Amino acid sequence: MAADITPQTGRHDTVMSFIWPWAFALLPLPFVLRLLLPRAKVSNDAALLVPDLSEYQLDDKLTYADKKSLWPLLVYSLAWICLIIALARPQWTGEPVELPVSGRDLILAIDISMSMDHAIRNNLRSVKKITATKAVASAFIEKRVGDRIGLILFGDQAYVQSPLTFDRTTVNVLLQEAVTGLAGQATAIGDAIGLAVKRLDKSQLRHSGSTDKKNLSEDRVLILLTDGVSNRGEITPLKAAELAAKKGLKIHTIGIGNRGTRELDETTLRKVAQITGGQYFRAYNTSDLVKIYALLDELEPVEKDVQSYRPIKTLFYIPLSASFIFAVLLALFLYVPQFSYTIFRSTTNRSDHQETS
Repeated sequence: MAADITPQTGRHDTVMSFIWPWAFALLPLPFVLRLLLPRAKVSNDAALLVPDLSEYQLDDKLTYADKKSLWPLLVYSLAWICLIIALARPQWTGEPVELPVSGRDLILAIDISMSMDHAIRNNLRSVKKITATKAVASAFIEKRVGDRIGLILFGDQAYVQSPLTFDRTTVNVLLQEAVTGLAGQATAIGDAIGLAVKRLDKSQLRHSGSTDKKNLSEDRVLILLTDGVSNRGEITPLKAAELAAKKGLKIHTIGIGNRGTRELDETTLRKVAQITGGQYFRAYNTSDLVKIYALLDELEPVEKDVQSYRPIKTLFYIPLSASFIFAVLLALFLYVPQFSYTIFRSTTNRSDHQETS
């Protein structure tokens, strides 16, 4: 099984093709040689003289000698045709299969402290911040074709809900299963950033032995969303941001909450984004959150030239096997007279039976 890896566009169907189609030019070669080469001399030294041949006539329509000369020619022709088809190297090309392209390693870090159960404006009604975050982030994840997506949830402590993966559906399911208060009631922003750096480092080490450097993501992005102040954790957000900057991790921060709230540390979130080369966004309602994720989708665009491969299966062994079988039959016809005579008698008896019936 081989694969043709090229950018594919449009609709493709399965195709049967030949790698060396010029081999079919050799099909008439045996007949050309038969015409050009001199015929072999037939010796008539030994002969049986009989007064009448009627007793030795097997069939008034087609003699055994006639059929004996036709069978090898038919088998030889089939063997030669199959051999030429095998020489042309037939192959079957399947429909394109999309490959995960080398986009970004993108991690979403979402605050699931108890304050995320508080309401935020959604047009003329209110909705929980965690509910709005799940809905908007879910739509954002679905658009990230080609990126490896990871999910970190944090409260008193941070933990990995989903490792980096191309499986966007699974990440979305795990996001919807997030429950506020599961990681505690406080907020450890620094730990969430530190955990993201650690996971990306492990991912890079896992792929460091790869010979295909294009498969390694050059862009590593963390999108951190919170509604509070970092009041827990083993590392401060700014120290974690400095570590992330050294590792080449860009952090975009989102502060979510109603206007006038004092629970959100916008200064720290803005500095974290500034240190790592990212941006800070403020979401007062669901509409703002939608616009922010749309803007992030533009700031961190996915690869447009999606690669795909068309599986190629070589089929030369099928006609080659058939040619070998025909060659064995040809040898039996030529060198085992009893075999050819049996074939002749069976076909003759079958035709006679059909005529009488």
